[in-house]
Amino acid sequence: MNSTSFHPSFPVFLRVLRAFVVFLPLGSLSFGGEYNEVLSIGDAAPAWTDLPGTDGKTHSLADLKDKDVVVLVFTCASCPFAVDYEDRLNALVKKYGEKQVAVVPVSVNRVEADQLPALTRRVKEKGFAFHYLYDESQKIAKDHGAIFTPEFYVFGKDRKLVYMGAMDDSTDPAGVKVKYVEDAIAAALAGTKPAVTETIARGCRVRYARERRE
Repeated sequence: MNSTSFHPSFPVFLRVLRAFVVFLPLGSLSFGGEYNEVLSIGDAAPAWTDLPGTDGKTHSLADLKDKDVVVLVFTCASCPFAVDYEDRLNALVKKYGEKQVAVVPVSVNRVEADQLPALTRRVKEKGFAFHYLYDESQKIAKDHGAIFTPEFYVFGKDRKLVYMGAMDDSTDPAGVKVKYVEDAIAAALAGTKPAVTETIARGCRVRYARERRE
């Protein structure tokens, strides 16, 4: 958060605003500040370990130590927005797969369609070039402050956050003018800062399980 002094109720206001902004054109937002309550640009990537994947293996952030860029994507198969982005996500994987860029889709929702068995079948049926990881505990999403599916986080070689938010500026592929994630990847590979470092993701809300309170 920047040095501006906000009213104490501002965090509540921000959460309410983010709940409704998913349906607003990105360009309609004009306020500044950060859109994530957990991470800020420049923060180190939260560690994650031993997450099962649709490839039958377990995966950890440390496994990607040789990659120059890591793109973490919180997504699922039950959200129409996330499904609409599947082809774009697949194209992203194919474009950067040989360029030291790891694109890692992660599902944390506990509904059947978003769990590992269903996602494994989906990868096979759709012939995706990527595999989903699954975190039933939902810890990885909480550690990143993820709110929507899909929501993207781009980390550079030093595993510092260089971009977070939407993949691009339009849910309609034909209307895309700015590819935020691709721009961030290119900047990270060049060792520079992307022109846009934060946007608000568009999609369905992550289905966090309610925690019981004693």
